[in-house]
Amino acid sequence: MQSASDLLVACLEAESVDRVFGVPGEEIEDVLFSLRDSEIRFVPTRHEQGAAFMADVHGRLTGEAGVCCSTLGPGATNLMTGVADAQLDKSPVVAITGQGGRERLHKESHQALDVVDIFEPIVAWNTQITDSEIVSESVRKAFKLAEYEKPGATHLEFPEDVAAETVDAAPIETRDPVRRPDPDDESAARAAQLIESAERPIVLAGNGAVRTRTSETIRTIVDRVDIPVVETYMGKGAISDREQASLMTLDSGPEEEAARAIERADCVVAVGYDIAEHDPEGWNPTLEKTIVHVDYEPAEVYRHYNPDVEIVADVGAALTAIDDRLADEACSLWCDDLHDRLLEAVTELPAEDDPITVRNALPLLREAMDDSDVLVSDVGSHKMAIAQTFPTYEPNTCVISNGLASMGIAVPGALAADLAIDANVVAATGDGGFMMNAAELETARRLDCGFTTVVFNDDDYGLISEKQTEHRGEHTGTELTNPDLVSFAESFGIEAYRPGDWGALEAAFEGAIPSHEPALIEVRLEG
Repeated sequence: MQSASDLLVACLEAESVDRVFGVPGEEIEDVLFSLRDSEIRFVPTRHEQGAAFMADVHGRLTGEAGVCCSTLGPGATNLMTGVADAQLDKSPVVAITGQGGRERLHKESHQALDVVDIFEPIVAWNTQITDSEIVSESVRKAFKLAEYEKPGATHLEFPEDVAAETVDAAPIETRDPVRRPDPDDESAARAAQLIESAERPIVLAGNGAVRTRTSETIRTIVDRVDIPVVETYMGKGAISDREQASLMTLDSGPEEEAARAIERADCVVAVGYDIAEHDPEGWNPTLEKTIVHVDYEPAEVYRHYNPDVEIVADVGAALTAIDDRLADEACSLWCDDLHDRLLEAVTELPAEDDPITVRNALPLLREAMDDSDVLVSDVGSHKMAIAQTFPTYEPNTCVISNGLASMGIAVPGALAADLAIDANVVAATGDGGFMMNAAELETARRLDCGFTTVVFNDDDYGLISEKQTEHRGEHTGTELTNPDLVSFAESFGIEAYRPGDWGALEAAFEGAIPSHEPALIEVRLEG
């Protein structure tokens, strides 16, 4: 016999979980002590939102569900933003929340909320573990549904009286992931025919193009049949931006030339494309484009996204089936002149008298990072610059939240990335997003993480200022003040820099990023 909390932790071990991120609480006391006696490390974070973001980025980079936990009430509600972010960004996450004993849940009681009901709209599945006998099934189902394509978030509520029960049970053995069927021949042939008959076909690579590890297949097709590729923000790296076929992202280039290219296209092959990330009305306003939908799920019903053919199957297998039916050089890089202009514009180093802006700084940051290094972007005006102008050469090396698009993800996300992968990691954030979860620098220092945090500081919620100015010619309610960020980082024992010119900034990037030591670089923006 064992406690139900011991069984829950044994189930997590069976799912190959190595870390659980969370904030301790009275109602998860049994779980915490069960974790202490296991092979899993509990990582105390400074806020539940940070814990959920850590699980989110872990899941996105590894494909294996990240796990976060909290107590009941305020702990659970604090967890929600990061869990919702994982759901809309299609990142596998299992959230576990404590709850008071069932004997008091029928009435108003301290910190008690109907957490299962609150989580219902933002997760793929959630349940309260009402009996110790259902622990194994509940945990297995939570992981299976979180990791099943398309992945997302699931939630388990674990009342403290259930956690203390004794039970004679074992974890359910895990199995290989459920495999989608191969594409049907008729759909693949129809897709190939539409591509070959088009004058200006283009691939639109979305989140699923990198999440499902299909970028190698995309690159093979692109090399063979010469079809240009434009990516969503979360699809960056589906093909290397060095490739002649790459048009970077939908909004890249002077006057958004990439967007104009997809507007000129007459056939769009949408691979792993999520409408939650980018509204198709922007690139199909007149409903005239031929659309081939390649994904693990049928297309959302949407006036501006009504595919002529849908291939619902394993994405890699679907692309291979289409490729088998395409003649060599079936297409043409009808906008290859655009690639050269795009790449030249985004890799040009700043001149000595250029103002210090995010866009001007990114070429220096890119030069200091290897192709396999990972940048985790926060949300704000700097995110737009990164999405549009930061060249990306490998899949899953530029992590952008563009589903829920929640501020505050960069520092906890970089922490999780540093623990999950063997590469240098950069958290790129504005001062607004940084201060939302800046306390997780202490967590990172405690875990001996070695990532670099780059804070683009304009003392403002800059993206909102930009939008207000665009709409009204002025802005209000966005101004901020900040602490001395260098002293702030140093108080955690982290090396920090505030370079004042381009030479000093270049030296700071080149010194900090490959060092494997934690560092913070404050970039004071001009204008």
